[in-house]
Amino acid sequence: MATAHRAEVIGSLLRPTYLKEARARHLQRRIREAAAFVPLERLALSPQCGFASTQEGNLLTEAEQAAKLALVSETAGEVWGGS
Repeated sequence: MATAHRAEVIGSLLRPTYLKEARARHLQRRIREAAAFVPLERLALSPQCGFASTQEGNLLTEAEQAAKLALVSETAGEVWGGS
C-alpha cells in the first residue's frame, strides 16, 4: 500500500527576475487573447481566485493574502491604468 505524503508551505522563496518577467509576458499574452473576444474595457480580474471558500482549502498566511491582493491591484493598474 502506498503512503500518502502531505507537503506544507512554510514560507515563500523570492522569485528571480527572469520568472517575474516570464509571468508578466504570460499575463500580457492571456489578456491579449481575451481581448480578441471581449473589449478590454469589459474584461476584469477576479481577486477571489486562489482564495479558499472553506477552511480546508488553499491555506494562505495573512502576508500571502496581502501579496496576492497587491498583485491583483498591480496587474489591474498595468492593464487599465489608475492609481
